[in-house]
Amino acid sequence: MKILKENDFYKTTDLALCGVLYIYGYNLEALDRQDPQRVVFLIKRESGLDDVVKLALTHELRVDPLAYFNALKEIKTRLYNSE
Repeated sequence: MKILKENDFYKTTDLALCGVLYIYGYNLEALDRQDPQRVVFLIKRESGLDDVVKLALTHELRVDPLAYFNALKEIKTRLYNSE
């Protein structure tokens, strides 16, 4: 069993951002459900991740709408089927 290190992951509660990162090939490794009001998405930290996050948060990033829609569906499926 591999032990997860906190610094190995980017954490966000933003579903929209998680969808963007998923499209760009970053892996959603885990869901942190410690807070019953909010899920924290843990994305494996890899090269370029911080740049994609910055571009997404400053509205400078464009994504394919269909790919984004499908990414959100996949993430929501994982979110609601892994409870």
